[in-house]
Amino acid sequence: MRLFLSPPHPSGTEALWLQRALDSKYLAPVGPMLDELENWFKLYWDMPHVLAVNSATSALHLAIHHLREYRHPPDDPRPPLIIASTLTFIASVAPALHQGCEVWLVDSEAESWNMDPILLSRALEEADHQSRQVLTVLPTELYGQACDLDAIHGLTSPRHIPILLDAAESLGCRSYCQSQPWARVTSLNGNKIVTASAGGILASDDALLIDHARKLSMQSREPAAHYEHRELGYNFRMSNLLAAVALSQLETLEARVSRRQDIFSHYQSGLSHIDGISWMPEAAWNKGTRWLSALRMHPETTGWSPEDLRVHLEEVNIESRPVWKPLHLQPVLKQLPVFRNGTADQIFREGLCLPSGSGMSHDDVDRVIHRIQTALTQG
Repeated sequence: MRLFLSPPHPSGTEALWLQRALDSKYLAPVGPMLDELENWFKLYWDMPHVLAVNSATSALHLAIHHLREYRHPPDDPRPPLIIASTLTFIASVAPALHQGCEVWLVDSEAESWNMDPILLSRALEEADHQSRQVLTVLPTELYGQACDLDAIHGLTSPRHIPILLDAAESLGCRSYCQSQPWARVTSLNGNKIVTASAGGILASDDALLIDHARKLSMQSREPAAHYEHRELGYNFRMSNLLAAVALSQLETLEARVSRRQDIFSHYQSGLSHIDGISWMPEAAWNKGTRWLSALRMHPETTGWSPEDLRVHLEEVNIESRPVWKPLHLQPVLKQLPVFRNGTADQIFREGLCLPSGSGMSHDDVDRVIHRIQTALTQG
């Protein structure tokens, strides 16, 4: 049987929730399940305004659209400037680039592999030097671990720069930081801890943002009996049916997070005797979810590269995956400026993500451990 990296984990109650949605007669992107899902996130994040859309990418797109309209100086001929993490999936910056923004990339710090506040400070100083207004700082929370939001906020707050937090991978993470972002985005994609097969959440204390994003997400229709449009919008709203699926799994969010943390601990203890393997650290400012169990391999010690191990595991029907290739190394983004310390490059060279689904059994984890042990100790 194939072990996937992070497959959907049905709760067993999806059919009941879907039946509730069907009974409501709302099959379109409105309905009681959608309202309930948004209310759930309002309470969970203690943010009064929430919008559920069809993907986290769409949520980022809407937030950036709003910022371009309300924040970018109309007399500045230069494109809006966004500063983002480089160690992340391309969807973190694609919405900004699609909308004509200029993106500067910031390397990682060692504590959590997230945006390095020291390098962010340098990027902001360069923006000041160029008399550039930064539209937003967009840090990504990697593999279920929170970024150092207090340090980032300490840099952005004096400059009145909003933080748009890409928390697509970190639902369920417990952050001990006191600062809050201007807006937060998470994902309900099929490989996340909670999935609706697709979906994203945009949350904020800013009512104007969510009201505008809600309107944009439904083709920007004006409140008129006929179809009146004064700006171009999008078809980004989540359906009532997908909201029902998400709600069925949010009931067990804490158990799902706990299981992923246990899987990571099992890997760590089972492979601790092998020299040359280290693990994604956990920064003091949070308790991460371990959405994916990420290790680092040192080929000079193990005699194996991460790619060697990935191919070996694939041969025995176990899916693993390299850590994200830094955006500044992506061919389509190689022209973007990057404030760099080499951390993301090294993590990419040495990193590998192991199967981490919350539906994995103890025996499944042992199977992965045994294959790695055999490969690295016997050659």
